[in-house]
Amino acid sequence: MHAQRPMPVILHHGREIVWEFKRHHLARGLRLKVYADGRVVVTSSPLFASEAAAERLVRQQADWVLAALARCVRRPARPPLQGPPHEYRRFKAPALDVACERVERFAALYGVRVGRISIRNQKTRWGSCSRAGNLSFHYKIALVPRPLADYLVVHELCHLRSFDHSPRFWRLVAQAVPEYKRMRKLLADFGGEED
Repeated sequence: MHAQRPMPVILHHGREIVWEFKRHHLARGLRLKVYADGRVVVTSSPLFASEAAAERLVRQQADWVLAALARCVRRPARPPLQGPPHEYRRFKAPALDVACERVERFAALYGVRVGRISIRNQKTRWGSCSRAGNLSFHYKIALVPRPLADYLVVHELCHLRSFDHSPRFWRLVAQAVPEYKRMRKLLADFGGEED
């Protein structure tokens, strides 16, 4: 059994920044994010950048990272998204119905082909998609107001046209959900993270 590798740390003005480096198939270039729970994560496409480049980014943005971490301390953490197994079993089928219905409606609007649709009980993610067009949604898509369910579906469908969170991606989302910024804020109250 291999020992878990310690996360890298940088020092900035006498303060430590512990951060993670991840590769993700949806990433485009390097992306630095500070999560509400205080995690600092640099994400890269599988072949794009080295950990050294990621560290340079963290060092360059260290002031911003520390400010974001200070806000995390003041802000209550998002509630966990994962639900108990009995609730997941109860709502899995209704969630699939909601997801399939909304996907059918919005896929036509965006002119995308969708593969398999699945329902999960993930710890943090509301949804995900693969380059093959397979979509996955959290079972709680059946429990949120319909405008939020629409936003979740549109978000994943737009990744089939733009595998990133670039300005182009958000313009695509806005075609079907002009109030997507408000939807994102409302979604945060339910916990979890977007993809």
